[in-house]
Amino acid sequence: MKTKKIPLRMCTGCGEMFDKRTLVRVVKNKDGEVSLDLTGKKSGRGAYVCKNLDCLKAARKKRAFERAFSMKISEEVYNEMEEEMNNA
Repeated sequence: MKTKKIPLRMCTGCGEMFDKRTLVRVVKNKDGEVSLDLTGKKSGRGAYVCKNLDCLKAARKKRAFERAFSMKISEEVYNEMEEEMNNA
C-alpha cells in the first residue's frame, strides 16, 4: 500500500519546514483583509507561521507577510494576530 504524502509548509518566521496541520495560516482575503486562520479553511492567499509567538514576531520583523501578500500590513493587524495566538 502506498504511503500518503504529508503536505509540508515553511514557517515564515523561522524558515523551517513543518507538517501543514501543525502551523497557523495567515490569510489575505480578496478584500485585502489579513487575519489568522486557525481552521486552515478560509479562502484567500495564505502564509504559514509556527504556533510559537517568537516566530510571529520574527516574521513581523522580517516583513515576511508583507512580502507574501504584496501589501503593507498595519501594526494593529499584527497586534490582533499576537492576541489571537496568545488566546489559542
